[in-house]
Amino acid sequence: MSDQKPLIVLVRPQLGENIGKAARAMLNFGLAELRLVAPRDGWPNPAAGPAAAGADVVLEKAQVFATTAEAVADCAHVYATTVRKRGVSKPVVTPEQAAREIHSQHGRSAILFGPERSGLETDDVALARTILTVPINPEFGSLNLAQAVILVAYEWAKGEALVSPTVEEILPPAPQDELDGMIAQLEAMLEPKGFFRPAIRESTTRRNLRSLLTKPGWNHLEVRTLRGVLSHLGKRDRD
Repeated sequence: MSDQKPLIVLVRPQLGENIGKAARAMLNFGLAELRLVAPRDGWPNPAAGPAAAGADVVLEKAQVFATTAEAVADCAHVYATTVRKRGVSKPVVTPEQAAREIHSQHGRSAILFGPERSGLETDDVALARTILTVPINPEFGSLNLAQAVILVAYEWAKGEALVSPTVEEILPPAPQDELDGMIAQLEAMLEPKGFFRPAIRESTTRRNLRSLLTKPGWNHLEVRTLRGVLSHLGKRDRD
């Protein structure tokens, strides 16, 4: 299996902001090697940094090439992202299929992304060995550059041991005696207010109240919080 991460090649990108957003999308999923082919506004581009939102390492190491052929000269596997075959007969894969191939094959892999408005030209696609197409609504097939990069990067990252965002610890449900204490406290406050009248409905009302308070599966901190609220409400009003 290949231990080399795919590199991302932006062919003739137009806006510095989009380059920055693409770099951000790359680093989110562990990719850091960016190559630029003839960026319209030159390089470095001052608009890229703020849009990268901290992915500066990607921008700092970005390499610039005059042609697409030069940018992928050291790559054994080249994927061209496009929604059309453009008259070129090549294998067509989804981002998921491409990710599996990249993980399993030897040699460097490059993924080409075209300019924001027009996409890759036929000559760019001709350099690729495989066409990578994102399944998309045929009536609205417009993806911006960063969206396209993040879709591909995400699929590749699924085969990597990336760390998921920290999950907040879920507390266990409160023990029954704590729930009973909370319910009893609330009933004691409601009793003098006539909440359980008429007497003929008292048992049903108490049962419905208990059902309501036990349904969510309160943990002990939630029970303590609500009991604190009830205690506060039970105090005499301050002047």
